[in-house]
Amino acid sequence: MKSIPFEALKRKNVKIILMKKTALIGGKIYTGNEIIEKKALLLDGGVIVGTVDDKDIPVGYQSLDVKGANICAGLVDLQLYGDGSDLYSAELSLASLERISNGLIDKGTTSYMMTLATNTIPVFKEAIRVAEDYHHDAFLGLHLEGPFLNAKKRGAHPEELIITPTKERIEDLLEGSQVVKMMTIAPECISDEVLRYLQTYQLLLSAGHSNATFAEGTHGYDAGIPTSTHLFNAMSPLHHREVGLVGAVFNHHRACSSIIVDGHHVSFEAVKIAKKQMGDRLFMITDAVAACNKGIYQHVLNDGYYALPDGTISGQQFPYLKESETVYSRSGFRWTKRSGCRQPIRRIY
Repeated sequence: MKSIPFEALKRKNVKIILMKKTALIGGKIYTGNEIIEKKALLLDGGVIVGTVDDKDIPVGYQSLDVKGANICAGLVDLQLYGDGSDLYSAELSLASLERISNGLIDKGTTSYMMTLATNTIPVFKEAIRVAEDYHHDAFLGLHLEGPFLNAKKRGAHPEELIITPTKERIEDLLEGSQVVKMMTIAPECISDEVLRYLQTYQLLLSAGHSNATFAEGTHGYDAGIPTSTHLFNAMSPLHHREVGLVGAVFNHHRACSSIIVDGHHVSFEAVKIAKKQMGDRLFMITDAVAACNKGIYQHVLNDGYYALPDGTISGQQFPYLKESETVYSRSGFRWTKRSGCRQPIRRIY
C-alpha cells in the first residue's frame, strides 16, 4: 500500500490525489451523525466508498495520514462579507471575489453566500453587476442583508440607508439579476402584498434586523419566510411579556435560523438554550468580515471580533473551522459540522 505525505494536500495536486483510490487515515471522521475515529475513509474517484479499519484497507489504495486532522464535508456559510484583507463591499471586483473564494477553501469553507450589508442602491447594483460575471465552485451567490430592515434593530447598518420595501424598489434593485440568492428582511416592515411580490424572485428570505412582535414574526413565517438571520442579534428579544422574534423562531415548527457562535455575538449558554429549543432548525454562520478603513463599513479588530469605530460589534474574526472548534470546547455540542454543512444546504435547496 502506497503512502503519500499529508503536505501534498497543501499543493495544487490535491484534486489529482483525491480522485485516485485514496484511504484517509489518522483523522476524526465527521459523518453528520457521529464522529468516527481509528478508521480509514475510502475515496474512489472523488467519491466516498466507506470506512474500514486501518488494517483492512483494500489493495490498490494509497494511504494518506492526515495526522489528527478533522475529515468532514466542506462547510457552508450563508453569511460572510469577506476574508483576509478583502471586504467585498469595499472592493467590488472579480479579483476580490477570487481571493475571498480561494482563501475560504483553504480554511475549509467550500460553499458560501457573499453578503452585502445595507448600502446605497448604486453600491448594491454595482456589487450585483460584478458578481453576475463571477464563477467559482465555492460561490453560491449574493446575500443582500438589507436595505429592507427595521432601523430600530439596525445594529452596524447605517440608519439613513434603511428603506421601506415597495414593488418599485424591489424591481429596481433585483430586476434581471440571477446572482442574488438570499435576502434578509424585517417581516414587520413589509406588507403581505409586497412580500408576495418579493417571493416571485425565488430568493431565500430570512427574517432579521427586526423588531417584530411574536405575532408579526409568526405571521412572517406562516407567509413563507423560511429562516432567520443571526439569532438573538439585531432582533426583538425573548421577554416574558412579549417574546418577540426570538420567541417566534423558537415556537414555529418550520422556522429556521442562523446563529453566530463566537462567544461575543451570543453567549455560549444562549447557544445551548437555542440548540435545545430548535434542534436541526438551527445552523451556523460566521458573519465574518475583514479589516477595512474605507467606505461605509470600517471594521476595527478587537479581541476575537470586529467593531465599527464607535464600538458597535460588526462581525466575527474567525473562519469556520476555528468557530467549529470553539463550539466543541465551549458549548459542549457535537453538532458543528452538521450545522455547518447539512442544515445550510437544506435552506438553499
